[in-house]
Amino acid sequence: MKIGLPKEIKVKENRVALTPGGVATLVRRGHSVTVERGAGVGSGIADGEYEAAGATLGSAADAWAAEMVVKVKEPIEREYGYLRDDLLLFTYLHLAADRPLTDALLSSGTTGVAYETVQLDDGSLPLLTPMSEVAGRLSVQAGAYHLQKPVGGRGVLLGGVPGVQPGHVTIIGGGVVGTNAAKMAMGLGAKVTILDVSQRRLAYLDDVFFGRLTTMMSSEANIRALLPDTDLLIGAVLIPGAKAPHLVTRDMLALMPEGSVIVDVAVDQGGCVETIHPTTHDDPTYVVDGVIHYGVANMPGAVPRTSTFALTNQTMPYVLQLAEQGVSALSRNKALRLGLNTHAGKLTYQGVAEAFELAFDEPEAVLA
Repeated sequence: MKIGLPKEIKVKENRVALTPGGVATLVRRGHSVTVERGAGVGSGIADGEYEAAGATLGSAADAWAAEMVVKVKEPIEREYGYLRDDLLLFTYLHLAADRPLTDALLSSGTTGVAYETVQLDDGSLPLLTPMSEVAGRLSVQAGAYHLQKPVGGRGVLLGGVPGVQPGHVTIIGGGVVGTNAAKMAMGLGAKVTILDVSQRRLAYLDDVFFGRLTTMMSSEANIRALLPDTDLLIGAVLIPGAKAPHLVTRDMLALMPEGSVIVDVAVDQGGCVETIHPTTHDDPTYVVDGVIHYGVANMPGAVPRTSTFALTNQTMPYVLQLAEQGVSALSRNKALRLGLNTHAGKLTYQGVAEAFELAFDEPEAVLA
């Protein structure tokens, strides 16, 4: 199969979807790989390393002309022209928060397979997990920085000092993002409260953290009770492939201290904070009702070398399956089939269909 690796062009997105090692594996198996010049530079990977692995260097158009394009982030508007009905696109899509891209994929007939909805039988999301781990850890770093007074924060050191209370980090969602955020916040010495709707998950978190954090059931009443004492609020809610629910509404901001910070990691799925909207690494924050909002939708792009290797460790087995079996891999592999969001002009992921009130087609029927 002919595989294309374009350079990511989202603002300050420096990750790349294949490493030279991955390219070498594909080439050894008889596939050809076209890499856009400069695709790996942001992750510290030179063009020469791809050439040495057996890739051909080319332009963006050359990379997009392949049978399968492997990316990190969803196509942005100026890439829509590359979409076509004989293209297999494998990348993060997050369609439930992006109607224009959904429409572009459907009108073009592109087969869009989303990393974030590939799902194993145990419910885990193997291709979302590594970036959730990175984003969860970064959320605390970003929040700690923006709590500093010179950048508009309320002037709180999360770890405190002897004789002074530490900052309070409230995390909504106890999944991969929330767990990794809790690790970082506790490592800094912060007081941590984590909320989730699953009693079983809360019991697990209480166990693995040896009771060093506070666990609470996620409810409007509990969130409202915590906000007046919250310095950093981290949104870590995930409904796979679907739009995140607004658990923190506009009126709740009045409960938070002035200069406190919200980091909503769910922003690429619409966010769990009503007042959040996507921002970029160039201009990451804005203020609503005295509360700093951080809404960068590609947080792992801030640490691209770590993120690239963490992501490709997990994606490569699926890239190989798609390269060797094409679209038929989706019929043979249930986890990959759950990643199918669009095919032949049909919308094949229910969470996206519900978000936009569009017709949904079962992936098995569409593939048949």
